[in-house]
Amino acid sequence: MLQPRINQQIRAAQLRVIGPKGENLGVLTLEEALKKTFALGLDLIEISPTATPPVAKIADFGKYLYEENKKSKLSKKSHSVEIKTVQVKLGTGENDLALKAKKASVWLGEGNRVKVDLFLPGRAKYLDEKFLKERIERMLKLVTVDYKIADSAKKSPKGMTVIIERA
Repeated sequence: MLQPRINQQIRAAQLRVIGPKGENLGVLTLEEALKKTFALGLDLIEISPTATPPVAKIADFGKYLYEENKKSKLSKKSHSVEIKTVQVKLGTGENDLALKAKKASVWLGEGNRVKVDLFLPGRAKYLDEKFLKERIERMLKLVTVDYKIADSAKKSPKGMTVIIERA
């Protein structure tokens, strides 16, 4: 991060000055602003050098850097992607599939990944893999949001799993 100019480093002749409590002190010359700053025992920090006239704030420089650092760290914490799970069985009806697909569409719209589990009890685990993939495709056709397959259909301990995410 580029450090802002403070006190004598500021080059502008006139500044729009903001007081220590956030109040607007108006447009002052650099000398007037520095006199007010030193009278308060604080620093004059150039916040917006590109504005006309440049904006400066009277504040403690260390505290100002701490607050800016805190803001930048907070902005880096963006939305974490969760993996939501939808479980489907071999005999799941069309209406239930439509409801599960609708829920998956909502989650994809929020930016989450969706894991579609085809649950296979007992001997159903040994059914033809092509047949099982068709069952998963049946549900995926009902998803309304554009998606891409992040992890293709694979056998899992519960049956078969596919992971999709927004395209």
